[in-house]
Amino acid sequence: MSRISADLANAHIAPVNGSTETSTMHAAVRHAIRSPRMSKVPRIAIIGAGVAGLRASDVLARGGCKVTLYEARSRVGGRVHQLSCGGHTVDMGPNWIHGTKGNPIMALADATHSVVTAPDEAGGALYDSDGHRRTDEEALSLSEKVWEMVVTAFKYSDENSATIDPQTSLFDYFSEQIDTCDPKVDAKRKADLLAEAQMWGPFVGDSVKTQSLKFFFLEECIEGENVFVASTYRGILAEMAKVTKHPNVDLHLSTEATNVDYTATDTAESSSKVTVTVTTSNGEEEKASFDEVVVTCPLGWLKRNHETAFTPRLPPRLSEAIRHINYGRLEKLYVTFPSAFWIRDPGADAGADTGKKTSTDNFPLFAHFHDPKYVDHRPDEAWNQSVMSLAHMPSGHEHPTLLFYVYGANGTHMVDAVRGLDPHTPRYDQVLDSFARPYYSRLPTYSSTDPACAPAAFLMTTWQADRFAGNGSYCNMQIGLERGDEDIEVMRAAGGLNERGLWMAGEHTAPFIALGTTTGAWWSGEAVARQICSIYDMPAISGTSTTHAGAEADGEDSLNTLDEGPVTKKDLGSSRPDAANLSGLAI
Repeated sequence: MSRISADLANAHIAPVNGSTETSTMHAAVRHAIRSPRMSKVPRIAIIGAGVAGLRASDVLARGGCKVTLYEARSRVGGRVHQLSCGGHTVDMGPNWIHGTKGNPIMALADATHSVVTAPDEAGGALYDSDGHRRTDEEALSLSEKVWEMVVTAFKYSDENSATIDPQTSLFDYFSEQIDTCDPKVDAKRKADLLAEAQMWGPFVGDSVKTQSLKFFFLEECIEGENVFVASTYRGILAEMAKVTKHPNVDLHLSTEATNVDYTATDTAESSSKVTVTVTTSNGEEEKASFDEVVVTCPLGWLKRNHETAFTPRLPPRLSEAIRHINYGRLEKLYVTFPSAFWIRDPGADAGADTGKKTSTDNFPLFAHFHDPKYVDHRPDEAWNQSVMSLAHMPSGHEHPTLLFYVYGANGTHMVDAVRGLDPHTPRYDQVLDSFARPYYSRLPTYSSTDPACAPAAFLMTTWQADRFAGNGSYCNMQIGLERGDEDIEVMRAAGGLNERGLWMAGEHTAPFIALGTTTGAWWSGEAVARQICSIYDMPAISGTSTTHAGAEADGEDSLNTLDEGPVTKKDLGSSRPDAANLSGLAI
């Protein structure tokens, strides 16, 4: 895809001086913005110890910078976080690695022996709006047609973005495509296809009816399989977090940054002095000054705080970009049972040998429920559900848990329902069971009198009630957006404030092909760190302790292209047409 390829080829270079046009100069010479200062060790503050913050800290610390890492939570990882449900460790944040080719998160999974699985996302068990299971042939036919329309929509959005009405939704496009491709399509088939099209919602965290067609191309992801991390992100996070033990990193947990003051910057051409002051609070207000500050707070946090958290206020164009890009509402609900009743032999007696006679061949990995007429909710809100069986995970990581991907208005409703309730209490469990039962009770061999079918534990994320997460999940592009690609580039360049010592990183500033993913957060943190290192003529070492052990010694400032070998600085300007092959150059 042309736009994805062009952005990926240049995303290691942030636009200069607030320009929305992609700069053509290499990252290695961006220090021309400010004269390099070789006489001192730079002091860098990083706000947020999520994936972007940890990655930026790693590159800067290895390069010789002194890093102060502020984290408002009592732990590192940000939205990468695990808890226990029914005695099983589950991911509260990302479950997936989106695209395996040239993906550094996949390399971390391999290096840490994390177990992943690549499920077939087409088909699955399909329950219609009346709660009746459709035949497998019907389910596959509907799923394949919708995925075909998704691929067509990516291409159409990429090639026609400039002329597409900002108010046109992806749902509008699907409806038009159905009529165009088959003018004689009967009403039932069209209704089925549009109901199946709603299943795109969990991918972006909100309704397909609000998803922008104009900027749908920004939802494209890295080439390769989408893999589910069956062993959770626990090992990957542990590897990322090793940087907090580096002697050049000073980690401050439970310390919230409340203001970033960049007024002391001397922008005169004769001076390269930059001083940025960070005000923090962990019960008492404290201030500290740095040469550079990297803000990795989530987009949702920026939306709520950008007018008050920076002194002076951010430039108007940067504030606009922060307001324009939308923020998803994806939540996860885990329901754990005594045994996986939905995959046991249908001929087995209910209640007998409940933990035995099971096979994942008895029921597919996914169960999709079209917007249910049998559940009370507002008619203008789709409550379709995508439910994944963790009993289908590889041996040693399987457990009798159903994972519901709850999104949009449905997600907001459920977060409000459990807000203020302590997990694993009777009332908490009752609220979540009343929501989940209409769906799981339709699975094979369910019986209300069978103990195996009575949930043993519930756990739901509440990111929309979490102010440090920005009260949501990750960025997405919704109708009304007029300059979405430019908005991302403006945030990527911190509105041109880099020369004043202020930088931004996170999944919302990532290369287009990795927006909204852990990979995007990783790449964005590394991109900023490498540019800061170039300003101070310090080495930008991109390896990690286990995945790139030779990077420090090779002397070529290697980038982590995982499938094609190292790429050196001299390769950065080369033209390579395949977006997937360019993924290693995204920094």
